[in-house]
Amino acid sequence: MSLGRVLSIHRYPVKSMGGESLERATLEARGLRGDRAWAVRDEVRGGIRGAKKLPGLMECRARYVDEPPAEGSGPAEIRLPDGTRFASDAADASRRVSDAIGHPVSLWPLQPADDLEHYRRGPPDHADVETELRAIFGREPDEPLPDLGVFPPDLLQYESPPGTYFDAFPLLLLSDRSLASMARLAPDSIFDARRFRPNLLIEADGDDDFPERSWCGQTLRIGEATLRIGVECPRCVMVTHAQGDLPRDPRVMRALVREAGGCLGVYASVERPGPVAVGDTAQRS
Repeated sequence: MSLGRVLSIHRYPVKSMGGESLERATLEARGLRGDRAWAVRDEVRGGIRGAKKLPGLMECRARYVDEPPAEGSGPAEIRLPDGTRFASDAADASRRVSDAIGHPVSLWPLQPADDLEHYRRGPPDHADVETELRAIFGREPDEPLPDLGVFPPDLLQYESPPGTYFDAFPLLLLSDRSLASMARLAPDSIFDARRFRPNLLIEADGDDDFPERSWCGQTLRIGEATLRIGVECPRCVMVTHAQGDLPRDPRVMRALVREAGGCLGVYASVERPGPVAVGDTAQRS
C-alpha cells in the first residue's frame, strides 16, 4: 500500500545547524550516513548543547564536501551567517563558531558510546524542573508539557543516546500534508520544513491532515530500506527560532499545541539498511 513518495532528503552534519539536501542517501542502522556526526559543547555550563539552549547555531549551516564515512565523523564544511566557510576539524573552528553565536563552545566529533561523561547532560538553566522543561519545549504555563515517557530512559542522564548526537531516535519523517495543514490552521505563521528538520519529507497520499500519525507502530519500505516508525515527535522551542529568512515566531508553538498536541512528524529507526532516493515510494511492508 503506497503512502506517498520521498519529496526531499535532508542531512544535518552538525547538530542544530542547518543542513544539506540530497538526491539520494544510504540509510544505515545509525540513520542517515553522516547525520549529526558533530555537535558543540557548552564551555560555560558544560555538556553537549543544541539550539534549545544556543539558538544562534540555527543561523549556521553545514555540509559535506566529501561523502562521510560509515562510522565516526568525517570533516564537514561549516558556513557562518557572514558567509565564512571552514572545516569542522580546523584548529580554529571552535573559536569561529563561538564568535558567531556569542557563546563559548567547542566542536566535537562523535565519541565512543562508553564515554558516558562526554554525553552526560550539563546542569539545567533553572533549578525548578517544570520551569526548565517549559523553556526547553517552549510551552506557556497553561499548556501541557509533552509526555517524556516516549523518550529512551537514557535521556534523563544524557543529552543524546550515548554514541550519537540525535535528540532521541536516528530518523525523523514529516509529510508535506502536515505542513500544509498547519499552514491552513495558523495562516499568520510560516510552516516551512526547515523549522522541523526532517530527514525524509514525504509527499503523502490520501486526504488526512496529519497522515504520518497513522504510521506509528508500522514498518515502512522506502527504496531498499525498511524503517520501523516509532512515536510522534514532541516539538521543542527550536521550531520557533529564527534561521535564514525565517523569523523568530513563538506563535508556531502556540499553533502546534492547539492544533496538533505539540507534535509534528514521526521518529523512525532502520530495520533493514539500504539506499533511498527522491521519488522513491513509501509503502507499508
